[in-house]
Amino acid sequence: MKKTLVLLIIGMIVFSMAAKDSQAARKSKKSAAVVTQDDINAMTATIDNLTRKVYSNSLFSPEDNAKMIEVKIKLDNQMLVSPDLSLAPLYYKAGNLYLAREYKKEAIECYQTILENFPDTALAPKATQALKKLGVEIVTPVSDEEQEAAEPASMQ
Repeated sequence: MKKTLVLLIIGMIVFSMAAKDSQAARKSKKSAAVVTQDDINAMTATIDNLTRKVYSNSLFSPEDNAKMIEVKIKLDNQMLVSPDLSLAPLYYKAGNLYLAREYKKEAIECYQTILENFPDTALAPKATQALKKLGVEIVTPVSDEEQEAAEPASMQ
């Protein structure tokens, strides 16, 4: 009888812990999917601080590199959920930071994200110019209407 009671109590404790873990997991998934204004401000401050380090020729610590990577991951995760116009300046600053640190591939990714997701912002021409300096060929998408208008002219 005592064994059964002890096993029952242990089972209830394990069950309640599992329920709390699943609730916490659901909350963390929801919060991870949305970047708040505080997150944007924190990412901006991080990028600005790291940019200051580059300009002052300071050495990057492993923590600085981790911060740089963390910002890029947060930005990319938010882009998967929903592109937000307030992310365009962060991508541009991150691209400039990666370029200054000679991470060409990551800089190109940041600039291309601006062109693909925020083509109507003031940063799109700047991103285009930066990509051209990096030797990346810029291909502007052609709308269906423009393509149809060009086809009859080429047939003549």
